[in-house]
Amino acid sequence: MAIFSWYLTTQEFAMNAFYEHHNDSIRFGYRCFDRLLLNGLIQPFQQPERVVGFFNTYRQQYPVSRDVLRDIATQFQNWVVNRSQKWGAPILEAPEDRRDKFLDPYFRKAKPNQVVAIVKGREPARIMIAIGNKKENRWHLQIAQRWVVQYNFYVHDEHWGRMFVRICPYLPFSARVCLNQHHWLAVRMREEGIDFQQCTNAFLKCSNPARLQELADSLKARDLLNCGQKWLATFTPFFTERERKHAGCQHRLFFAQVELCDNLIFRRRAALDQMGERLLDANRTIRPAEQDHRHLRPKDHPAIPGETTDCHRGHESAQPRDP
Repeated sequence: MAIFSWYLTTQEFAMNAFYEHHNDSIRFGYRCFDRLLLNGLIQPFQQPERVVGFFNTYRQQYPVSRDVLRDIATQFQNWVVNRSQKWGAPILEAPEDRRDKFLDPYFRKAKPNQVVAIVKGREPARIMIAIGNKKENRWHLQIAQRWVVQYNFYVHDEHWGRMFVRICPYLPFSARVCLNQHHWLAVRMREEGIDFQQCTNAFLKCSNPARLQELADSLKARDLLNCGQKWLATFTPFFTERERKHAGCQHRLFFAQVELCDNLIFRRRAALDQMGERLLDANRTIRPAEQDHRHLRPKDHPAIPGETTDCHRGHESAQPRDP
């Protein structure tokens, strides 16, 4: 049984007090990053005048019309279809439910550096648009926010394990990279022969917790950059190596969201059950008892005597939010 505390900045005193109070019931604990969301953008292409200069210098294309921009997106979409067939990675419509569970079957037998699936869906993105008319062939470029079909490449990376990269097919190819240090740690522990059991976003068992913490602390910025830039270059075939090197046509990465978690693994479920009951008792002093059910279950969910939350079902972890 595990309990997570999610922080953007750690709260050392509160966590230490909690650990000391429940020390006898805790098997081991460790701290690591969980989900890491990185936004990627090509900085020179954020300025319309530099886009015009790029096409004039490297592609001998002037002016940059609406048709030119539309053809770039069409070429990318055709490339995705071609790569899908070559990689054996199906192109899927975005599911209504959580994508993690939807994509589980595609990752079960994945090999290192394999693209297992491509999920497409309409999402907002900053794209380059051309304003003008064909008769005079005069065009003005500007950045605009639009809802467009974007492609999510789900990858089993050799170092980071399960991850995805989202690419917008329209210039300036805005991107997002999603990594998870739990998957990174799982790869490292397998390499060192450490026995462990992973459940969603926690390690419920580990034969060497001290080494687990050492590995978690060894993560460097370069580990993120190497992975992100490798796959972003793979998924933006529009640019040549010369253009990437001399025109700066490569993505720079910026943190969009960082999740740092302190994970405490309890020896037995009963200890966590008792703590949950105490929290419920404390909650009843804040709100009337008849409001408890509305707070703990969906609106249309009937009250069932003895019903338990997800943290009590089997050997799962208690999570206050979706990962």
